[in-house]
Amino acid sequence: MSSMSTMDDARRTPTASRLRTESLHAGYEGRPVLADLSIEIPDGSFTVILGPNACGKSTLLRSLVRLIRPTDGSVLLDGASVASIPTKQLARTVGLLPQSSQAPEGITVADLVSRGRHPHQSLLRRWSTDDEDAVARALADTGMTDLASRSVDELSGGQRQRAWIAMALAQQTPLLLLDEPTTFLDIAHQLEVLQLCTRLRRSGRTLVAVLHDLNQALRYATHIVAMRDGEILAQGTPEEVGTAELVERVYGVAARIIDDPETGRPLVIPKAPDPGT
Repeated sequence: MSSMSTMDDARRTPTASRLRTESLHAGYEGRPVLADLSIEIPDGSFTVILGPNACGKSTLLRSLVRLIRPTDGSVLLDGASVASIPTKQLARTVGLLPQSSQAPEGITVADLVSRGRHPHQSLLRRWSTDDEDAVARALADTGMTDLASRSVDELSGGQRQRAWIAMALAQQTPLLLLDEPTTFLDIAHQLEVLQLCTRLRRSGRTLVAVLHDLNQALRYATHIVAMRDGEILAQGTPEEVGTAELVERVYGVAARIIDDPETGRPLVIPKAPDPGT
């Protein structure tokens, strides 16, 4: 991908937002985690949520699909509170790949991926060729076609993660949330997943992912939400968020920012410690 095309992608990111929060507060068992968060996920974007460990990234993602009930404020989808949307309707619109998942013992990859079609089934609509096509495409997009008949229990950690990603893709939702989708993957498969996210965005989907690798986020995201201690410190394009000042505020790390020679986007170089200290 050329530097110019990457920059143009960021500039073309739509500003409309189907999914947003208003003054969101959330936490666990009386322990507050998120404080007064108001964000908008631009339609057609690949939005990445960044921040140090335990800053509330996954809590925010889970709140967007009402796995966590807000203590105050709201999450809105197409202007309606997600709390008021029927479960299957929500599942046909927003898909979630959680941080860790447990597959039923002995289930094959194909059967696991097929479960992504559950929101599309009903008493009047059974398994169809559309479902078959969705599963086949999800397996192909994640490089899992040859492993479709294998038991999930037999897979490596990286292969298992790709199987779960395939299940989320098979759901075919216009909005897809991914909580640390590159976990357990080697660098080659990390890049494959991020490139897949780019292709999905270009095909019309809106993606939101929690990532830990700052430079991968700056390279692939079109929109970034930077968090610390349950609060939003910045939202914007990689060029707007990828500054030395913000990196230090978010991570407490002094850094130098240079242009990525492959994309022209910001590249974070942490400053080396003084060898005399």
